[in-house]
Amino acid sequence: MPLLPVAQLYLRDVPLLRPPGEADLLQVLWCPYDHEPDWKPATAVFWRSAASVGDVLATPPEPYEVNYPGYVPEPCLLAPEAITEYPNSLDRGPELRQVVGDWSRWQAAGVDVDGSYAEYPAEFYDGNLADAPGGKVGGWPPWGRTDPYRRYCAVCEAQMVPLLTIASFEWDGGERRGWAPYEDRAGAYAAGHRAGLSPAQPTKVEVGRADNMQLYVCPASPEHPHTDLIQ
Repeated sequence: MPLLPVAQLYLRDVPLLRPPGEADLLQVLWCPYDHEPDWKPATAVFWRSAASVGDVLATPPEPYEVNYPGYVPEPCLLAPEAITEYPNSLDRGPELRQVVGDWSRWQAAGVDVDGSYAEYPAEFYDGNLADAPGGKVGGWPPWGRTDPYRRYCAVCEAQMVPLLTIASFEWDGGERRGWAPYEDRAGAYAAGHRAGLSPAQPTKVEVGRADNMQLYVCPASPEHPHTDLIQ
């Protein structure tokens, strides 16, 4: 079964990448089958030098069978953009969680917050400021299925860091739709998109029904085995 390309990122476009040695190209692939123990696509991470890439296939190999159509990405071009995001409230300590959950502090700061958040101000923080949705390099993890927990390298036991988030949707139709890029907002909230043509789902990838797959790497050595997690 051929592995399918999920992401190809160049250091020139994404300076946040920290490749090993002379590498300047990150390639992420996966197998379009569910693998034990977590029943998700098995991922492979390759760091390469773009100058050393020889013959390039005009069309990547297609699988003869897949577990789920959402495991076959639709080819598209990326327009990387640097953004500022903040940790999910679950990643905050008790004191800071109390601060973001204090409605009076939001009012005193003069933030334009809808009054509907008065009883649950932390929802405004998580929906509009914390852990940006969609595909991203680095950034803060989008917790949801589980509470935060640390992941450690199987080789050197260093705490692993997020490398890439593979998202089912770039934004949703709720409060997090404010993360939609300006150029996509005209059609971002329109109803009746034909299947697979929503601007919020350009790659047609679906991990679960609306989940994210996070890839983690060892900060001490990118050559140590990576790990992944569904959230």
